[in-house]
Amino acid sequence: MSIFLLQIEQVSLTTPEFFLGTIAMILLAVGLILFIIFHQRRVMRFQQHIQQLEVKHQKMLLKAAIKLQEEERKRLAADLHDDAGPLLATAKLYLNENFMNLEKTAQLQALFSSKQIIDDTIQLIRNISHSLMPPTLKNFGLGSAINDFFQKISNSGTLNANVKFHDYKVRLKAENELILFRVIQELVNNILKHSEASFIHLTEHDVENKVVIRLHHDGNGLTQEEFLRFTKEKSGLGLKNIQSRVRVLHGEIMYEKDASQSLYKVTLEIPRDEKGDEV
Repeated sequence: MSIFLLQIEQVSLTTPEFFLGTIAMILLAVGLILFIIFHQRRVMRFQQHIQQLEVKHQKMLLKAAIKLQEEERKRLAADLHDDAGPLLATAKLYLNENFMNLEKTAQLQALFSSKQIIDDTIQLIRNISHSLMPPTLKNFGLGSAINDFFQKISNSGTLNANVKFHDYKVRLKAENELILFRVIQELVNNILKHSEASFIHLTEHDVENKVVIRLHHDGNGLTQEEFLRFTKEKSGLGLKNIQSRVRVLHGEIMYEKDASQSLYKVTLEIPRDEKGDEV
């Protein structure tokens, strides 16, 4: 009898503990489920935020591309208006209503002068066309176009400029090559105007499906911090154009001193999202 009472007593002692343990397990399970639900919601909100940022980024790139195109159109319109317009207007003067009343010799002179002006206009338009898409770039690719550009700089005697393309076997898309060529032109023009360098050296490598361009020079240069600061100022239009063009290419640009601390370098990394023709 005493043994039976002892067993009943033990059961009565363990039952509340078992009940509390069960409640604790249930609460723990509910807490875990709520944690998972809230975590999933947080992940979903984070993903939505990332998608919104990506959309915003794409809009910024599109806006930058449109702005660059508009600037190119304005420059083209200005060149045609300021240069081609007056030439054609002058040719028109030689061939006005009074032309048929002129003597034969005066007519021949007017025709000759008009022909010279028209030839000059054709050459001007050809030069404008070449500036929009250099023939060497179109026909032979980025390496040849940059090599020609640097050769002209060296031939001017201003400074020593040389190029070395190592891995450029497959071309970027034509429009991307043109944008990258414009970026390099702008970088070199900045070096010529502001750095007082005695040489510029450009190299190209393909690294992990990226085209990597490096410009070294021994003049005064920028650090990345200075570059980013200048792009936020009103006077930094040239640097803003560089930054916008690089963004359109989904690339990156880095200004820094090299390991020797005696040279400045600019590194461009452009992804090969879509390949063009073989060089």
